[in-house]
Parts: sequence; C-alpha cells; structure tokens
Amino acid sequence: DPCRNFHCKRGKVCHADKHGKPSCVCQDPTACPSTKDYERVCGTDNKTYDGTCQLFGTKCQLEGTKMGRQLHLDYMGSCKYIPHCTDYEVHQFPLRMRDWLKNILMQYYERDLDTSGYLTEKQRSKVKKIYQNDKRLVAGDHAVELLLHDFEKNYHMYVYPVHWQFHQLDQHPADRLLTHSELAPLRASLVPMEHCITRFFQECDGDQDKHIALKEWCHCFGIKE
Repeated sequence: DPCRNFHCKRGKVCHADKHGKPSCVCQDPTACPSTKDYERVCGTDNKTYDGTCQLFGTKCQLEGTKMGRQLHLDYMGSCKYIPHCTDYEVHQFPLRMRDWLKNILMQYYERDLDTSGYLTEKQRSKVKKIYQNDKRLVAGDHAVELLLHDFEKNYHMYVYPVHWQFHQLDQHPADRLLTHSELAPLRASLVPMEHCITRFFQECDGDQDKHIALKEWCHCFGIKE
C-alpha cells in the first residue's frame, strides 16, 4: 500500500494514482466516519460539525479562499451561546487557571503513586514539593479572594504548573513560542466552560505578533521568573 507511511496534514487523505504514486487530496466531508453527539465540534464560522474530520475536510476544500483561511476549530461540542467576557472576569481568570493547573499536576502525581507514566522523574520531583505542602488548597470551586490569598502566600507553588503547561503546549515545534494551533487543544476544550479563555490568550500576546512567548505567558499568570 503506497499510502501506508505517507503522511497528510489534517483535512487531507492519501490517494494513490493509477501508477501507484501517493499524494494528498482533500478529505470528502461527507465520507467521514459517523461520530457520536459528544464528538461534535464548533467551527469559527459558528457552525456545528459532526467531528474534526468533517471540519478540517471542509476547510481543505475551501483552501485558497478567505473563508478557508478564517475557518478553524473554535471549541469542542455543538455551537452554543458563549457569553461576553467582562473586564472583571478576564482579570480574575488567571487565578482560577493557576489553581486548575496546580490541581491537574496534583492528580497526575497521585495517579503516579499507583501507576507511573503520567509524569517524568524530573516532573515528579518538582510536583512532590508542591504536593507535600500542607497549605495547598484542595481541588474545588474557591472564592476569588481565597485564590488570591493563596497565590500571594504560596507563590512558589504556582510557578512550576504555569511553566509546565507552557511546555506541554509548545510541541510543534518546541521553540518557546505558542502559536494558534499549539494553543488550540487547550483552548478548544475549555471554551464551553471558561468563556474568557479566548480573550485571555489574545491579551497574553502583548506585542500582537500572533505568538505567545514564555515571558508573555508568565506575565499573564502573574509569574515573575
């Protein structure tokens, strides 16, 4: 099979011509495998697609057009009303996000106690110091004042989770800059629950160069180092 090791980007599939030469062609959106309701996604055109296969196949077919350039995955799930993010909400967003990232690492660490593989040895040693701190907040819906107080009192516990998330996203390529496509997996999964995340990422890009550098990312989360 000439297509076996032939890689195509999202929205395209391998097709072999009559001479057996492989090439990438647009995925036919109508030929995508059937999906479950929970696999639906919302595009930036505010249209619900049955899955990412259908979305990226449609984007591919629109390649070279303004509509094609503007079409991206907006968020997971069917399209719905996303409230406007107020100045107050975007200001308090980093407090919840920092707490959430810290608790994700706590959960990974606890799982590693039973089955290793979630964190590397270096990551485990860093998270262990946070985990063993008696003053850490347990996961939950905390008041903004409590989150702010904990951040000021236990600042050092929030530094690594913020750095860790940046490097988890900075993969394609790992260049200490986050692009739209690198941010997409985190953003798309959170938009339905955290309507301020889009504005938060936009404002993180201080120089508006469409890349978020590590320094900009840390500044957004109130991390000085």
